[in-house]
Amino acid sequence: MNVTPLDLRQQRFKTAMRGYDRGEVDALLAEVADDYEGAIRDADRLRDEVTRLEAALAEHKSEEKSLKNTLLSAQRLADELREKAEADGQRIIRDAEGRADLLIQKAQARHEDLQREIDGLRARRRETETSVEAIINALKNTLDFVREQDQRERDDKIRLMRPRPAESGTTLAPASAADLPAARTQNG
Repeated sequence: MNVTPLDLRQQRFKTAMRGYDRGEVDALLAEVADDYEGAIRDADRLRDEVTRLEAALAEHKSEEKSLKNTLLSAQRLADELREKAEADGQRIIRDAEGRADLLIQKAQARHEDLQREIDGLRARRRETETSVEAIINALKNTLDFVREQDQRERDDKIRLMRPRPAESGTTLAPASAADLPAARTQNG
């Protein structure tokens, strides 16, 4: 049986002899009805508060779920970005290493070309030095030959100009310039 505050206020007891004081019983019923009415109001207010708090809790749970999803999405995105950055970094490193290897190969090839060119220039220098030495030797030999020829010609001229001993009493006249080649051939 559900008793309301109104039921308590309207309740009427039978009168009996030697019963309770009616005023006291009515006062107690009014006071109990007031307390009971206050308790019902408090219960209604608390129910409303619980409903409001449950709605707020549901909203917070929804927000928490949304935040968890957002955090998971952000974590996935961060992981994907990190993986992409690592992959890009590896690709950049591979590209840089490839370019470095290519540059090293080009530098080595250029170095080899320059070394061959230097070796070729050294060989040409040796050839030139040998050629110049040969020319110098040839010129020296030619100069020596020319000096020897000049000396022979002087000697021949001196011999031709010297008086010859007389053969059987005839004196020879000095040779003329026309006789010089003939004398050179005989003495040479």
